[in-house]
Amino acid sequence: MGYSKDESLTNEELIKERYRGIRPAPGYPACPDHTEKRILFDLLAAEKHTGIYLTENYAMHPASSVSGLYFAHPQAKYFSVGKIGKDQIQDYAVRKNMSQQEIERWLSPNLNYDPTG
Repeated sequence: MGYSKDESLTNEELIKERYRGIRPAPGYPACPDHTEKRILFDLLAAEKHTGIYLTENYAMHPASSVSGLYFAHPQAKYFSVGKIGKDQIQDYAVRKNMSQQEIERWLSPNLNYDPTG
């Protein structure tokens, strides 16, 4: 990952995540909300500077593109967001200025309730 001068990892070591730090990304367990990519892309003017763009479902194009948040602390550890309650979804929807239904759609794998019933 190039975090430190003395880091010289093989491809195999990189795949096994032997580097120092973590690199969580929107849509993955630590930050499951794909819509956060739009905020990052807008802040960085990523489409203008890289030619990479987001689809309507927040997939990056070209498909080989990657994005993430990079933390180089030696004690950084990956984590997952647990199940999310309805009260949390309601609060998040207000803060994101999105409907509760939209938030439930984007975060459906993380809900601790069935939004249809």
